[in-house]
Amino acid sequence: MTTAGFLYPGYSAEDDYPLFQRLLGDDVTLRLVHTLMREDAHRVDALLDVGGPDVLGDGARELRAQGIDAIVWACTSGSFVFGWEGAKQQVEGVAEVAGVPASSTSFAFVNAIRHLGLTRVALAATYPEDVAGRFVEFLGDGGSEVVSVASRGIVTAAEVGTLPAADVLDFVAANDHPDAEAVLVPDTALHSAAVLDALEDRLGKPVLTANQVSVWEGLRLAGAVAPRTGLGSLFRAGADLASAPAGQG
Repeated sequence: MTTAGFLYPGYSAEDDYPLFQRLLGDDVTLRLVHTLMREDAHRVDALLDVGGPDVLGDGARELRAQGIDAIVWACTSGSFVFGWEGAKQQVEGVAEVAGVPASSTSFAFVNAIRHLGLTRVALAATYPEDVAGRFVEFLGDGGSEVVSVASRGIVTAAEVGTLPAADVLDFVAANDHPDAEAVLVPDTALHSAAVLDALEDRLGKPVLTANQVSVWEGLRLAGAVAPRTGLGSLFRAGADLASAPAGQG
């Protein structure tokens, strides 16, 4: 049995993961540990604290005790806010504590874009504008061109987690761009597992969401790379077997 572990900050859209588990089937296991969120705010100082080594270390030790094959820090803003090199150090620290390959949602987005052979993307972000801008910089460091950026300006993960599916569909569709090969929807606080195929049907192109790429990355690092249906273009494309932690290239 392949087991991927996820460090998830606080409580907002954690119920996406049991749904992913049901959609994936019983040949893989997803384990989730909630990490400490001292302040729920999409603000740079709060995000640096959310992704601090003490917080992630505690969660990584808990997941290691449960027995996992790979681990993902399932938080986009709490990883890209450190910048490319800082996010690499963050992942390396998690891997050292957990004793397995590690990644984060930010690197998962980059790896998913590369796997699908994409270069130009649109960004539909729930974050405030300044935080979304940091993700644009991170994606640029990863080789992607962001052709448009939409910022919804929501400050807390708790509020993001309350957005209904119809609202998510409308928000993403409204912020597509004709030059974008895919639309990226960061923030693991946003529910997306139930609407992945619906999003792509509406836009007619790949849509990558934070919880989706996190799960894909965890399975990729754990060696479960077979194509799967019902979870968007990314899962239908399978994955490349990873021989080293993501973000190290």
